[in-house]
Formats: sequence, C-alpha cells, structure tokens
Amino acid sequence: MRTALSPVLLDVPRAAAIWLSLLGVVTLAVTGLLLRPRHLRFDAGARIREAALPSRSEHTEEQRDQDRWAEEVTVAAGRAEATARRRRDEWLATQDEAEQSWQAYEAAEADVRRLSGATGMPLPQTPHTPAEYADRERWLHRAALDAYWRRDLSVEQLSDVFAHRGWDPRLHPVEQELMLRRAVRDHLFDLQRAAREREQAAWRTAELAAAAARSLREEAVSALLPAAEEADSVLPLTVLGGAEQTREIPTAVVGRAPVAAF
Repeated sequence: MRTALSPVLLDVPRAAAIWLSLLGVVTLAVTGLLLRPRHLRFDAGARIREAALPSRSEHTEEQRDQDRWAEEVTVAAGRAEATARRRRDEWLATQDEAEQSWQAYEAAEADVRRLSGATGMPLPQTPHTPAEYADRERWLHRAALDAYWRRDLSVEQLSDVFAHRGWDPRLHPVEQELMLRRAVRDHLFDLQRAAREREQAAWRTAELAAAAARSLREEAVSALLPAAEEADSVLPLTVLGGAEQTREIPTAVVGRAPVAAF
C-alpha cells in the first residue's frame, strides 16, 4: 500500500504548482482587463470599417490612377481654355468686321439717296455723237474698275459692266453713276450679310468652346479633390458603451492644397 501511494504523493506538489501558476495567469489577465476596461468593449463600427476599406496596396494603386487621371484632365482643361480664348478672339474679330461692313453699307445707301434726289434736276445737254458715247463708255469702265479695286464691286458685277449686261454705256454719266452706286450698295449689303453670318457662326463656336472648357475645369477640380467628397460621406461612428462620437478623416485629404480655378 505504501509503495503504490508513493508516486502519487510525490506528484501532488507539482500539480499544485501548475494549478497555482494557471490561477496566477488568469488573475493577472482579469486584473488587466478590469484596470483597462476599453479592451472589453467591442467596436462593431470600427470592425466593419476596417473590413470595408481596401488594403494598403490597393489604396496606393487607386491613388496613383486618380493622380494620373487628374493630371490628364488638368492638361485637357488647359488646352480647352486656350482654345476658348482663341475662339473668343476670332468672334471679336468677326464682330468688328461685321460692324465695319454695316457702316460701309450705310454710307453707300446714303450716296444712293443723295444721287436719287439729284436725278430730278435736268441733265446737262451734250451732243449725241459717237465720240460722246465713246467718252461715256470709257468713263463707265474706269469708274467700275476703280470701284472694283476698292472692293466695292464684285468680279461678276465688273464683268457685267464690261459686257454691257444690264448696263447702257450710252447713258449720261450722272445716270451711270447712280446705277454704279446702286450696284456698290447691293454688293456691300451682300458683304455685310455674309459678315454677319460669319460673326454668328463664330459666336456659336466660341460658346461651345467656353462650355467645353468649363466642363473640363469642373472635371479637373473634382479629380484633384476627390477626398473632400469622401470626407463628407463618412458617417460619425458611435463607440459602444460611451457617448463619444468620432469622425474619420481620409488620409488622402492630408497634405493636399485646394486647387484654384483656372
């Protein structure tokens, strides 16, 4: 009997030491948790947020793509701005051209009215000789050619004068001048109408270029500041067991300055 109980009695102190060690470890763990109760709280919001956020490598690659896109759209916006300025300058030039053509037409219309009032007066009497008719024809050709060089007549109108299509070189120079002034007025009116159409087309082109530049500028600002919208979309998370609320600020916002509109 003594021989059978001897090994058991020898192991009792060893087992007691092991149990006391385990009890000490458990006591220390419970004491630490009681002294730092924060470890007892379970932050479900933080766990969900950590699971939803991409990994560091994925975030770095996404940020690199975002920076590349922001650079490309910024360059495109700068080019669109330059194009819009150029189209606006072209529109202003066509506007000046249309205004000048309108003033030239008004001056030609005033000349026609002045000469039309003078036709009521009796014409000077000249001999109806072949030499007189030749002088009248030469005067008409010379006056028409001078008007053509001043760009007051078109090449078609000049051809009609020399071909006598709708023109009578035997008429008195006063009557020929009135016909010539009317032809000049009609030609300047056509030029004014064409200039006005070019001005309207240039204005529409300038408006489209300005709209494209504004759109690209807004896209560039959105691409350069994507984190601001993300910060606004983050909801405050309430820590379980306490009344304190926290808001997480994305790291992409830190160190990034606002972009001025160009």
